[in-house]
Amino acid sequence: MPGFGDVVKKAFYLGVGLASYAGEKAGGTVAELRSQVQKLADEMVSRGEMTTEEARRFVEDMMKQAQQPPTPGATADKTPPSEPRRIEILEEEDKPTTAKETPSENPDNLRTQVLELQEELKRLQRDQS
Repeated sequence: MPGFGDVVKKAFYLGVGLASYAGEKAGGTVAELRSQVQKLADEMVSRGEMTTEEARRFVEDMMKQAQQPPTPGATADKTPPSEPRRIEILEEEDKPTTAKETPSENPDNLRTQVLELQEELKRLQRDQS
């Protein structure tokens, strides 16, 4: 029957092994990420979307972000904000045309508009003379 010391030793070795394995996996993932980011930067340089200096800084910045520990705000289960999201209502001079108001679907509306425009044109012609 193994002693308590053997169980502790095995648990310690298991922990060290898991930590080592996790480190190797993380190192491989970081190297893979660097390769993908570098390919993306090279492609953008070849298209002329960024200079080689910008590409170098882009790769460095992405790698720094990848190696930083995740922040509490970046987790999947985000906490609700302390205040409601603000919504800005923009007013336009003309109200948007709805499908019911389009001339192709409402010929009476179109006729009315044409008559109003004809009357306005006649009034303007009278005012000029």
